[in-house]
Amino acid sequence: MASIPFLSFFSFLMISTTLTSATTNSTTFKISLSPFPHHPSSDPYQILNNLATSSVARAHHLKHSNPKTNTTSSLLETPLFPHSYGGYTISLSFGTPPQTLTFVMDTGSSLTWFPCTSRYLCSQCAFPNLDPTKIPTFVPKLSSSEKLIGCKNPKCSWLFGPDVESRCQDCEPTSRNCTQTCPPYIIQYGLGSTGGLLLVENLVFPQKTFPDFLVGCSLFSKRQPAGIAGFGRSPESLPSQLGLKKFSYCLVSRRFDDTGISSNMLLETGSGSSDAKTRGLSSTPFYKNQVVSNPVFKEFYYVTLRKIIVGDKQVKVPYSFLVPGSDGNGGTVVDSGSTFTFMERPVFELVSKEFEKQMGNYSRAREVETLSGLAPCFNISGYKSIKISELIFHFKGGAKMVLPLANYFSFVGDDKVVCLMVVTDNVVDQGVRGGPAIILGSFQQQNYYIEFDLANERFGFAKQSCV
Repeated sequence: MASIPFLSFFSFLMISTTLTSATTNSTTFKISLSPFPHHPSSDPYQILNNLATSSVARAHHLKHSNPKTNTTSSLLETPLFPHSYGGYTISLSFGTPPQTLTFVMDTGSSLTWFPCTSRYLCSQCAFPNLDPTKIPTFVPKLSSSEKLIGCKNPKCSWLFGPDVESRCQDCEPTSRNCTQTCPPYIIQYGLGSTGGLLLVENLVFPQKTFPDFLVGCSLFSKRQPAGIAGFGRSPESLPSQLGLKKFSYCLVSRRFDDTGISSNMLLETGSGSSDAKTRGLSSTPFYKNQVVSNPVFKEFYYVTLRKIIVGDKQVKVPYSFLVPGSDGNGGTVVDSGSTFTFMERPVFELVSKEFEKQMGNYSRAREVETLSGLAPCFNISGYKSIKISELIFHFKGGAKMVLPLANYFSFVGDDKVVCLMVVTDNVVDQGVRGGPAIILGSFQQQNYYIEFDLANERFGFAKQSCV
């Protein structure tokens, strides 16, 4: 059992470890990672309800998306900032000369896009400290390297599939010089969406420029006040286009939302591969969901979760939820674009009921549950300290994630109520089956060094203070 003293609203604990990378002969590029403002409401219950609802909507989107030895390395490093929006942002520079914009870092999608042209429109984008009419945009006419891609450009098929040429109605079947542009894209992100045209542009880091990078020029969006940097597994993703061997980040505590405090995100490029592990990390292999009926499942970073432990009790989660079946449904994905970890209702009920059982001496705060969209919540008024059971994820290969208390329970509203910061689809009216059963969100990744080792197909993590 872990004990938590009384702290302020949305308080967090930090645990520090030291990590040493095995990479040698590297140069460094830096990117900043920061959280993004979420909602204009100053009501803490409404803010949490928005985050919980958006996490569930995001889960529904991920679960039901439409288909689609010797080493030489260099490190690109960028700051990563936290925001009350629920996401973490980085800055990237595109064009000639470079134009620098903010992007939400998202491991659950692949296309990178920016708000584009002076006519860009964003609906429902009244976020804190943001005037929707003054969202920074990329201006194509100011760049000498910007090019719209043609319908028969192979990169067009990355988004629209190999049969996209059948939609090139203005092209002669045998012509390779067709000037018809690639079709417009529309992408859904849970509660948000965006649409526009595909470009190739220079992606510029201080030490290196990547020419002909496929990027979306979005002309309109809903609930998307910044662009998206897609870190998924598809060909159009940033890791795929840059040929990354691995990328890693450390998400600072949510108590630093909108403060300008940031951590670093590392991108490692280079040819060849090495199986050397980063010292100090626990790791588990990625699991590739190969279901052809929904190719979008191949875009996600699946890991094999073996056990969920609450206190000293193993929650008996049916195997069908832990590993994708022949239909591709089930399993666990890691998603930086989801705020709170999502569990399908049958899994969530098993976990939450175990917490209720072990914390039976505290009364339920039903009103706060209704207002916040979180559950279970417990009234702890009158206690000088409280006892909360540990939450532990056991992964294939022996990796064990013992979550810090602040990564799964938090005070809500004041110092009288604490809530489990995990959501299920009971926030909306109907349950959803299909796709990943568990989505490990960014709230649970706070103050962890997280590594996506793409060359060796493994996911690594270690507790670390990120500031």
